[in-house]
Amino acid sequence: MALPDGIVAFVKRDCPTCVLVEPVLGEMEAAGALAAVYSQDDPAFPSTVTAVADDTELEASWRHAIDTVPTLLVVSGGRETARVVGWSREEWVGLTGLPDLGAGLDVDFRPGCGSLSVDPDRVALLEATFGDGLSSRRIEFASAEDPIEAMYDRGWSDGLPLVPPTPERVARMLSGTTRDPGEIVAVVPPNLVECSVEKVAINAVMAGCKPEYLPVVLAAVQAACTDAFNMHGLLATTMAVGPVLVVNGPIRAAIEMNSGMNVLGQGNRANSTIGRALQLVIRNVGGGVPGGVDRSTHGNPGKLGFCFAEDEEGSPWPSLAQSRGYDAGTSTVTLFPGEGPRIVVDQLTRTAEGLAASFGEALIATNHPRLVQVTEAILIVSPEHAARFREAGWSRERTTEAILAATVQRVEDIRRGTGGVGEGVPATLVAEEVAKFRPDGLHLVHAGGTAGLFSAIIAGWIAGPAGSQMVTKEIEP
Repeated sequence: MALPDGIVAFVKRDCPTCVLVEPVLGEMEAAGALAAVYSQDDPAFPSTVTAVADDTELEASWRHAIDTVPTLLVVSGGRETARVVGWSREEWVGLTGLPDLGAGLDVDFRPGCGSLSVDPDRVALLEATFGDGLSSRRIEFASAEDPIEAMYDRGWSDGLPLVPPTPERVARMLSGTTRDPGEIVAVVPPNLVECSVEKVAINAVMAGCKPEYLPVVLAAVQAACTDAFNMHGLLATTMAVGPVLVVNGPIRAAIEMNSGMNVLGQGNRANSTIGRALQLVIRNVGGGVPGGVDRSTHGNPGKLGFCFAEDEEGSPWPSLAQSRGYDAGTSTVTLFPGEGPRIVVDQLTRTAEGLAASFGEALIATNHPRLVQVTEAILIVSPEHAARFREAGWSRERTTEAILAATVQRVEDIRRGTGGVGEGVPATLVAEEVAKFRPDGLHLVHAGGTAGLFSAIIAGWIAGPAGSQMVTKEIEP
C-alpha cells in the first residue's frame, strides 16, 4: 500500500498522546505540511484534519511496520525517508520546518502508545490477511455467490453448512497451537495426501471449531492416519463404522467439553465440532468421499463427527487413557472404530454381579449374537450404573472380567447353520464355550447424566491387524 509523498501521520483515538497532538496535526495541515493522517480506530479522528484515511483494517499500519502511535513518516517517491515516534516538539519542528509548531502545548515530549497493528490478538490475523503467512490456495467467490452454497457446490461439505475459511478465521484458528502452520501432521488416506497444520486448521474452521480445540483435532488426525487405526479400511468397509473420539485429561475442562448429561447428543460445541473437523480433513484432504472410497452400506449419524469426553472425576475407576498407559494429568484423544451408540436399559438390577451379567447379555447382541472374537466394543457406563460397582469396590479390571464372563456362549448354540442361521462360528472351532470378545476387547468409559439407569454400547469393526486397532495420542499444545 503506497503512501502519499510528504509527511504522513499514524494515530488512534484511544491514545492520550494522539489526543494531545490533535491540534498540532491541524496546524500542520493548515501550513501544508501534512499529506495524510491514517487513523487506526476512528475515521473521524483527528477532527482537526480533513485528510484522514480510514485504517481501521490496519493494512497501512501493518505494511509500514507502525509499532507506536503517533508516528510521523516522511515519504518521498513512495518510500520512507524519515520517521519520528511519539510527540517530541524538537523532532516534529525539525521534520516540518514549522518553528512555532505545538507552541500551545504545555509538554515538549510524551511517548506514544502501542499500535493496534502489533496487538498480540491481531498480529496473526494481519499476517494472514496482508502477508504471506498462509500457503494454501485461495479461492475467490463471485460477488453474486453465496459462500455457503458455493462450498456445497465445490464438494467441501459433509451435508451441513460450513463456516467459510477466510484468512482471518484460519489465522485465528492457528493461534490455538504453537505448531508451525507448515508442519506436516500426517499423510491422509485414502489418497495419501500430506496434510499440514494449516490444512487441518482450515477444516477446523469449516467444522465450527474454536482455536482452543485445534490441538485435539491435530492429535485426532495423527491418530486416524496411523497404520494401526487403518482409516482407509474404515472408509472402504461396507459396515456402518467411523472414528469415535474419546477425550481424557485436563483439556476436557479447558475447552468445556461435555461428559455428562446428553454426552453423546447435541448442544456442546467442542463435542459437536472436533469429530466433524477430523471427518472434513479425511474428506477434503484425503479424498474420503461417500460413494467413492467410502462404501458404507448404511453409514450412521456418527460419521458426521463422533466425539465426547470421559467423566473422570465421577468415575469409580481410572480413566480410559490411564488404562492405556497415560498419566492422569495428560490430555489425550483415543480413536475407536465404532458404530452409532445403542442404549442398555437396566432399571432394576442393584448389585454389581447382576449388572455385570446384564451388560454381558446386552453386549452379546453387538454386530450379531453369533459373531465372536471378531470385534471390540466400548461400554459407556452411566453414573447411576457405575454406582453399583463403586459400592461393591470393584476395580476396572474386575468389572471388565465379570462382564466378559457374562458374554460366554456355548459353541454348539452359535455354530454356522444351527437353527437355519448361516452366521456363526465355524465347525472347526473345537472349544465348548467362547466369550464375545478377547480379554482386551472391551473398553469401559464413564460418562453421562447423573440421573437415568441407562448405559450405552458402541460396537466396533474388525479388530486387530486385519481391521482397525484403538489408538491413543497425547494432545500437544
